[in-house]
Amino acid sequence: MSSLPPVVTPGSSTADASGRWAPSSPSDAALRRPLLRRLSVVSAGGAARNRLELTALLVVMGILYLWNLGASGWANAFYSAAAQAGSQNWEAFFFGSSDAANAITVDKPPASLWIMDLSVRMFGLSSWSILVPEALMAVATGWILYLAVRRAGRPATGGERAAHGAGLLAVVVLALTPVAALMFRFNNPDALLVLLMTAAGYGVVRAVQGGKARWLILAGALLGLGFLTKQLQVLLVVPGFALAYLWAAPHAVGKRLLHLLGALGAMVAAAGWWIVAVMLTPPSARPYIGGSQTNSILELTFGYNGFGRLSGDEVGSVGGANGWGQPGLLRLFSSTFGGQIAWLLPAALLLGAALLWVGRRAPRTDPVRASIVAWGGWVLVTALTFSLMQGIIHEYYTVALAPGIAALVGLGAGVLWHRRCWPFEASILATAVFSAGAMGIVLLLRAAGFVSWLPWVIGVATLAAVGGILAVGFAAGGLGTLPRALGSTTAAVALVAALSSPLAFTLQTVATPHTGAIVTAGPASSGGRPGFGGFRAGQGGLNSFLGIGQGRFGGQGTTPGSGFGGQGRFGGQGRFGGQGRLGGAGGLLDATTPSSALVTALETDASKYTWAAAVVGSNNAAGYQLATQLPVMALGGFNGTDPAPTLGQFQELVKQGKVHYFIASSLLQGSSGSDDAQQIAQWVAATFPSQTIGGATVYVLG
Repeated sequence: MSSLPPVVTPGSSTADASGRWAPSSPSDAALRRPLLRRLSVVSAGGAARNRLELTALLVVMGILYLWNLGASGWANAFYSAAAQAGSQNWEAFFFGSSDAANAITVDKPPASLWIMDLSVRMFGLSSWSILVPEALMAVATGWILYLAVRRAGRPATGGERAAHGAGLLAVVVLALTPVAALMFRFNNPDALLVLLMTAAGYGVVRAVQGGKARWLILAGALLGLGFLTKQLQVLLVVPGFALAYLWAAPHAVGKRLLHLLGALGAMVAAAGWWIVAVMLTPPSARPYIGGSQTNSILELTFGYNGFGRLSGDEVGSVGGANGWGQPGLLRLFSSTFGGQIAWLLPAALLLGAALLWVGRRAPRTDPVRASIVAWGGWVLVTALTFSLMQGIIHEYYTVALAPGIAALVGLGAGVLWHRRCWPFEASILATAVFSAGAMGIVLLLRAAGFVSWLPWVIGVATLAAVGGILAVGFAAGGLGTLPRALGSTTAAVALVAALSSPLAFTLQTVATPHTGAIVTAGPASSGGRPGFGGFRAGQGGLNSFLGIGQGRFGGQGTTPGSGFGGQGRFGGQGRFGGQGRLGGAGGLLDATTPSSALVTALETDASKYTWAAAVVGSNNAAGYQLATQLPVMALGGFNGTDPAPTLGQFQELVKQGKVHYFIASSLLQGSSGSDDAQQIAQWVAATFPSQTIGGATVYVLG
């Protein structure tokens, strides 16, 4: 391959000088020349070529993530309904309300909703106006990740071209991570969270290399916006970022600490202005804070969305402590999590550790080591937290690991490939490729019947790549010189071995519509977690495209992406009861699809009422709201367990003629929290006559 960097051989003069990445050989004096005299000069033509390659890769990533995007419909209707509300009412926009009449907010801060709200205002309410911004965030994340890895890789690879290759590899790894393909095509807050954390990581890399405090302060501000996206989860990247700057920034210790305090202040300011605004607004002048039991944003932050996720003590949640799978160090490699993120996780950690060892004699300010600390700290802290937390955790949370893994793989493979003619580096590369190939085979075999020929291909490619890498390394170490073409072929085969399996899962994910509150990437794996594992794939998946098996995701009348597989589910024909979903026509995790007759009834005389209807649970309400684009009150919030409104408050609203209909539904209640929603349903049933409209039981309140 013409893009390969010059091969670093013992006694050559093509490596970084200054000692920071030079092999420890007493005869290798040429490797210790000043860094600036050793870096390759990139011609204008080379820079243009690099830009063209990056642009082409990002365009391909964008096409992949935009492909058939509208098939997912409203995706997570819970957030789609909030986007519809925010597009109609600025108060709903600011607070993140579930409905335009501002009864209750979603159970997250509104930053991710703001982008969807504005898109709906500009382009109208549709699946595309809600989901396209998420896909574009993937492209932006890939671009920023490339910039960060390329910048960090320059000193260790001897030139712009090799660093460019490391950056491209990082983008490819990110694009082919199945859970990334899922969540950047979905409307949960995770897409924006990942983009903001990646941009903050780039800011830290710039701050370490240049010593400019403004880049670190920008990183802090971006993390503050991440807090307004998904609250405390954004803090998981902070230890690695802070340690990287504290260790490697080109300043005295006191100045480094001062800069970190400035970044902390920027983070607090970027998040705190909204928190303070919510706290200072009288409860009567704003919507109820969904997910809390006391109408408090601080309770939501530190309880339901905070420490409760770690301990499992989340008042109002469904499942309770240990109700979301067994915590443990190997959780991310389990049958439910492995296919989402584990493909290159061992290889990434190995490559990161190897770079720390190779660069152990580098100066304190070495940018390569600082980048490994930043991205590696991101991966380690996040992975350990996800593995050991006892509260609510879903497989798609692991998208937060994708940029860190991609950066470690891109930077680690790029630097070690540049030094591939040294036996130690060759051995690490070979081990990393072997671990990636082996992990791919294991995860593919868990998805019984899914492209059954692919594990054989990966096995052969893995052995060939390992042999080729070791041959190059040990030949240069004294066994002779091998043809340069062997290096190009080995690199290509290594990419096949490492990336074929996540590519297959990613294509399956892109080919499959996903709806509901909980979704997973790729085909179902055996041994899914009871109740929440084993999402089925539909007839349009990759299996069907390749003519293999029957496919998953959505067979037998189950909504794509919302059916629940595995044994030991929550009752009723292996699902949450009713017609393949919780609560018959809708429920806790999936939105209702109302009949045309019911839509017509809700729209009739709607202008006379503040809320066209009230129904228990946010997803139930979302279906009616999206169908009518009218405010629908979600009694009890997402789980139906928030005291919003209380029975007395609802009775007063009915007395004032503000609610037209109450729509009956069956909803699994949380293990704790308020039962006001149940009390309201019982009071309505005992007070008002019922009628059936389009198969739904409704009560006329106004």
